[in-house]
Amino acid sequence: MTDLKQRLITEADAVGFVACRICKPDALPDLPDRLKDFITAGYHGQMGWMAERMRWRGNPAALWPEAKSVIMLAESYTPEYDPLDILNHPERGAISVYAQGRDYHDVVKKRLKRLARWLLDEAGKDEQVKVFVDTAPVPEKALGAAAGLGWQGKHTNLVSRDWGNWAFLGAIFTTLDLEADAAEVDHCGSCRACLDVCPTDAFPAPYRLDARRCISYLTIEHKGPVPENLRRQMGNRIYGCDDCLAVCPWNKFAVAARDMRLSSRPELTAPHLAELAQLDDAEFRALFSGSPIKRIGRDRFVRNVLYAIGNAGQSALAPVAAELTRDPDPTVAEAARWAVAQYVDQCR
Repeated sequence: MTDLKQRLITEADAVGFVACRICKPDALPDLPDRLKDFITAGYHGQMGWMAERMRWRGNPAALWPEAKSVIMLAESYTPEYDPLDILNHPERGAISVYAQGRDYHDVVKKRLKRLARWLLDEAGKDEQVKVFVDTAPVPEKALGAAAGLGWQGKHTNLVSRDWGNWAFLGAIFTTLDLEADAAEVDHCGSCRACLDVCPTDAFPAPYRLDARRCISYLTIEHKGPVPENLRRQMGNRIYGCDDCLAVCPWNKFAVAARDMRLSSRPELTAPHLAELAQLDDAEFRALFSGSPIKRIGRDRFVRNVLYAIGNAGQSALAPVAAELTRDPDPTVAEAARWAVAQYVDQCR
């Protein structure tokens, strides 16, 4: 199998992945306890599916008992600009880098399937494979660390000395018994850059994330009104947050994205809040066709935009928010009233 593994790594590079490593499905014996602690603390917020699927997420071997190896792959989406610059332009919306291009689920999954087909052609018809990209209870980051792709940094994301932390992860489970790689060791040292930059103090401790305070969670997963005590810290971030990723020192080794479909669409790098706030459902769907942003729907997205308008401190945006105080969606209407109130307070 050693020869096949080396050819697999070569093929993964040719397909477009920046790294390919292998671990066993049972490589995470401590994960069930870590996940239980996370859920017990309530850090998962409204993501009830995490608690419901703990059996599989905490034990990859239970997801597909026939699997003997997990092939972990990384695909770079390193931005060509400083993603924190947009925070200096409060009249424009900050969209997470990964969401400015084509939906990574589609891009990475097609590449995984291509590699999986190659593997089956090489290994024989008796073997089987299953591919996963963030759509099943697969702990990609933990498996990536176990396989040696990198280590889970203090911000809980995977970090590599070879490509930084701007990467999508994918997994191929297979019945092939491939040689496992050694896990990577932690190279964070005494650095606290990712912890200290977080606007909402979402890290109760290094390597621990309270999703309920994370702006990525709040703008994407959280349903209904965002707690008022967190709205100010959201600034102009309207979909996701890149702060902890952007400040990681290991990004000095980041590699450029190979797939142009992952490149940022110009209209999403610094969109005007006033224009986004006025999107109706059809316009929202048209603008974000093929984007992961489409998944959260117009109402949740406009809610986020209104929080950003309330934080912008630009009086010209107040009438835009006022128009939405009568929006049919109660959460949007409440967000609009909150935004308007921020300008009323400024005038006192």
